Amino acid sequence: PNGAGKTTTIRMITGYLPPSSGRIEVCGHDTVHDSLRARLALGYLPESTPLYPEMRVSDYLFFRSRLYALKIRERRPAVERAITRCWLGQVANKRISQLSKGYRQRVGLAAALLHNPSVLILDEPTNGLDPTQIQETRKLIRELAEDRTVLVSSHILPEVERTCDRVVILSRGRVRAD
Repeated sequence: PNGAGKTTTIRMITGYLPPSSGRIEVCGHDTVHDSLRARLALGYLPESTPLYPEMRVSDYLFFRSRLYALKIRERRPAVERAITRCWLGQVANKRISQLSKGYRQRVGLAAALLHNPSVLILDEPTNGLDPTQIQETRKLIRELAEDRTVLVSSHILPEVERTCDRVVILSRGRVRAD
């Protein structure tokens, strides 16, 4: 349900918030004591994707590749791979402000994939998309899950059932079903 603790849990996994108790590891790295390595293993698409509307898609992805500390020789192939994987080829030279919500989601997802993370966290990835965009996003999530762990957060159970192999239900910050 809304308010169950999904986004708060994601914020703890991604290192935006420290856990109030216990500990969280991502690929063997503690999110508090080894947060840089934990964060480098993660790709994160928040519910409201932070984008720079005045930038062109490819320029934005190059900018983000520098934030992940990709080496200069790795940046262009990483950006091209992300553009291809997220079906952004036809809009790569457009300004983000000119894109539909669906394409903006894809840009955010491409940015999260640039450094080829082992774990991908998607918070409400189909929120506000039209039916065609939802189907395309589901397909892409399933493809991405072939070679990495993908955690999808959503309160829309039919959407989760169509996309995920495992469902964990939270309520009031606690696991209620797995």
